[in-house]
Amino acid sequence: MAGPLDGIRIIDFTTMLAGPYATMILADQGADVIKIEAPIRSDRLGGAGYDPGQLSAASLNNNRNKRSFSVDVKTAAGRELMLKLAMDADVFVQNFRPGVMARLGIDEPQLRSVNGGLIYVSLSGWGESGPYAHKPVYDPIIQALSGLMTVQGGSDQARPRLVRTVLPDKLTGITAAQAVTSALVARGRSGQGQHVRLSMLDAVVAFMWSSDMGEQTFVGKEGSESRAATGIDLVYETKSGYISVSVMSDEHWRGLCDAVGHPEWLEDERFKTAAGRNRYANARLELTQSALLNKNASEWLEILDSVDVPCAPVLKRHEMIRHPQVEASGIVVETDHPHAGRLRQARNAARFEATPTEIRYGAPHRGEHTRTIMRELGFSVPDIEGLIAEGVIGDLESMTRP
Repeated sequence: MAGPLDGIRIIDFTTMLAGPYATMILADQGADVIKIEAPIRSDRLGGAGYDPGQLSAASLNNNRNKRSFSVDVKTAAGRELMLKLAMDADVFVQNFRPGVMARLGIDEPQLRSVNGGLIYVSLSGWGESGPYAHKPVYDPIIQALSGLMTVQGGSDQARPRLVRTVLPDKLTGITAAQAVTSALVARGRSGQGQHVRLSMLDAVVAFMWSSDMGEQTFVGKEGSESRAATGIDLVYETKSGYISVSVMSDEHWRGLCDAVGHPEWLEDERFKTAAGRNRYANARLELTQSALLNKNASEWLEILDSVDVPCAPVLKRHEMIRHPQVEASGIVVETDHPHAGRLRQARNAARFEATPTEIRYGAPHRGEHTRTIMRELGFSVPDIEGLIAEGVIGDLESMTRP
């Protein structure tokens, strides 16, 4: 079935994770995404020793529902092919450092000259101006400068901690996908394209502000030291395994006190109000932890559920994919890839009732669709063969040939 973005063509000239993840979200939602790749044997998502005849888990999980077009954009003929592709595209996404696209001759003004309705998206680490604009950057570097590491550490006094998933990259990808759909709506009203700029730093700082920057919100009243909004570890050890319990309301607090057999906590002056429970959070959570050590995780979850206290088991990833709630939601699906075999992946998170999404096809090999796309552009077979021989374009066969 066609997704909500059916009929939208997107040129994906990105590497690493933020860009490919953004365009995969859009591809999952029905867009025709053409992934631009050089006709050489290298791809950072492929990992060390990348072989164009093989597909890594990272590539499979960030490039599904895309078509691959292999072209050397550093050649004059390759640049002309990019301009030709841009003529009929709705969106062009790139994530190179400022200045690179201009040197290649495919920056926003160049592509705008052949397609006034094009939405040109520039993703970067730091942004296009400022003292860090041209500095190299990866996800942990953004975590450091943004303050995210101190949030993960729990407070400004604690040792900073890395969030052990590439959160800035993925957050930038999600934000970029949302920005593209907004720009498409705006173009539908005005008929004009526009340049959309987004940095990883922008995405992370905006993300943090709603919950982690309260002490920096009121101008002139800033706090000098901060702690995380959820600075206390809400993971509890039980007799067997770990659980998470979150008590926010008076009702939940009463339920927890009854569940663990300590109704006297309700009379403790420190814990009678939400403000008090927050002020004395360390003492409250230490008491809770001590009480939860005498039963198994499954026993506590059953007891806490019976009094409607928010709780869940702490699962390992291989346990999560088989949890009854995950199975009931259908978020994890299995598909057959023609080259990689049977795959397990998470479907697109949003569900569209009228325009449902699906995994139409798996991630492509480098250059897998080059010939098809060249024919769509009006090139003959002899022309295609000639450009392959010259190294301007590549297909899977030519790049895996001994």
